[in-house]
Amino acid sequence: MLKPGAGVALSILILAACARIGSPAGGPDDKVPPILLGTVPESVGVYPGWKHDAEFRFDEIISEGGSPNQGLGTGDLEKLVLLSPTDGIPVVRWKRDRITVRPREGWKPDRVYRLELLPGVTDLRRNRLDTTKVLTFSTGGPEPTDTLGGLVIDWVAGRPARAALVELVLSPDSLIYRTLTDSSGRFTLGPLPRGDYEVYAAIDQNHNLRRERRENYDSAAAASGTLLVPPLWLLPRDTLGPRIQGITPDDSVSATITFSGPLDPTQRFDSLDVRLLLQQDSVPVPFRSLLPKAVDDSLQKIVRATADSLKAAADTTKKDSLPAKPTKPALPAPPVRGKPGAPSVGADPATDSILASRPKLFDRLVLRVDSAFLPETRYVVVIEGIRSAAGVTASSKAVLAIPKPKPVPAPTAADSARATGVTDSLFITAPDSTPPPLKP
Repeated sequence: MLKPGAGVALSILILAACARIGSPAGGPDDKVPPILLGTVPESVGVYPGWKHDAEFRFDEIISEGGSPNQGLGTGDLEKLVLLSPTDGIPVVRWKRDRITVRPREGWKPDRVYRLELLPGVTDLRRNRLDTTKVLTFSTGGPEPTDTLGGLVIDWVAGRPARAALVELVLSPDSLIYRTLTDSSGRFTLGPLPRGDYEVYAAIDQNHNLRRERRENYDSAAAASGTLLVPPLWLLPRDTLGPRIQGITPDDSVSATITFSGPLDPTQRFDSLDVRLLLQQDSVPVPFRSLLPKAVDDSLQKIVRATADSLKAAADTTKKDSLPAKPTKPALPAPPVRGKPGAPSVGADPATDSILASRPKLFDRLVLRVDSAFLPETRYVVVIEGIRSAAGVTASSKAVLAIPKPKPVPAPTAADSARATGVTDSLFITAPDSTPPPLKP
């Protein structure tokens, strides 16, 4: 017989035991991602008058994610669905082992639809599906036959653009088909309706799967029957032209000018209208050069190497009469390893060749003067006719402020001793040699 209150305690224990959810005893943990069993309708087919939802069916219950679908494109599953051609956010629903999709405006007749499920679908144990699944079908009309592919390059970063948004706009209906580039910056989109396309590529900064004008982009035309699109070079499309964001003194004779965006690498900077003025009275100050930072760094390395060679030659002349000291054999250099996750150089010769066909972009110039900048002085730098990488010309000016030089700390007695070669032991006070007083 249970004591009073024991029944309540036993019930609590039973409920607590039932609340514990774990892996089934005696079996290994499931580490296999969900497997796609099929789609509804099947790809690629023609289904006149289609009115149902399109479905992706899996072999197990999948996770809805932490953010539910609310028609705003912010749900975890909504972010994985790319439906074309439509400008609106599709209706995406989670149904245990299925994902259903339909256009918010409904399926249109005689239209080719492309439904892409991006990597990221997980099961309840967070096993992630890392492959892309594509469903293409037609609601009537001719069967789609064309496929377009190409390469997208992030020109600012100087590498292929991974996960860049690609939009193919079909003429004359302006139907937009979308996809994303793979890890090598390449894309393949098809089958598509036969026709002329305007191809756009952009860096989708806010990950909303929509191209916006403030994002770096490029475009190209693809006539009917084209299989390969010319490489797309993504860069900012600022209509105002480059502006000076700041000027930082590097040393007593040079300063780095940073612009708001990349500059045209083919522009001759020695042909620009450049003025360096004292801000106080607008007196012109002569300067030696205005060069891209990479070019200026290379020239300065040559200058330093020449100076080092002359100094080494002079030292060698002085030491010719001295016997040579034995030298240790040089150790072999350690192998060069790239950063984890970085693409290997030379892995794709075709891509490397395309990247080498255009110069690298930059947004910094180095202004170098003959005479040292005056401390605690403000200069005005005026540059007219500077051109952005997008071809927009502008004029800009900014102030270069030379700071007050830092005071040199006064040398201590120990510093003076070390400078003259005197040891610190000379500055140690000698012990008192006076004998102690005698005790009475």
